[in-house]
Amino acid sequence: MRWPPYASLLLAVAPAALGQTSDAAAAPPGPSISEKWRLFETETVAPITLVAGAFSAAYSQATRSAPDYGRTWDAYPQRLGAETTDIISQNFFGDFLLASALHEDTRYVRRGSAYKFFPRVAYAISRSVVTHADSGVPTFNWSNVVGTALSAGLSNAYYPPASRTASVTLVNWGTSLAGSGFANLLPEFWPDFHNSVRRHLSPRR
Repeated sequence: MRWPPYASLLLAVAPAALGQTSDAAAAPPGPSISEKWRLFETETVAPITLVAGAFSAAYSQATRSAPDYGRTWDAYPQRLGAETTDIISQNFFGDFLLASALHEDTRYVRRGSAYKFFPRVAYAISRSVVTHADSGVPTFNWSNVVGTALSAGLSNAYYPPASRTASVTLVNWGTSLAGSGFANLLPEFWPDFHNSVRRHLSPRR
């Protein structure tokens, strides 16, 4: 099991660090190359990266899925290292290297509560293959599609021999690509949930 890149999730959970996502349909001004690098750095050192890697490694261990380092829990540290490396490489390829080379802005832009629920769900998931260029024009999300493929290919350099197959690589790519779309549901709906909880818990005047 491979975990998706974290730019979108971090923009929702830590807006002070990376900038608040917008409720507007239009994309914010595209980040510079140095800003894309800082985004990658922030994602890499974020505690959620280790947490996600630990969860993904535990899932892989429990289901005996790739990377197949063995069936005993002695293999868990190896799985953790591999899963964390997967996440970092996805972030590097998708959110920095390709985003810079192709002039794409991989940050997630919310639709917001002005839109209905199901269109927002469809929009969030579709962002795995649709994004904005730095100029703000909608474009195919080459950074994510190709970046997850490069990350899946790179994993063959450190996965055990049993998991260095074309089928495993394709599954890893597909899982990463789909997961990046579903991960966008958090930044899309988290502010709504947070505001709702805050309204209910705030003292009534």
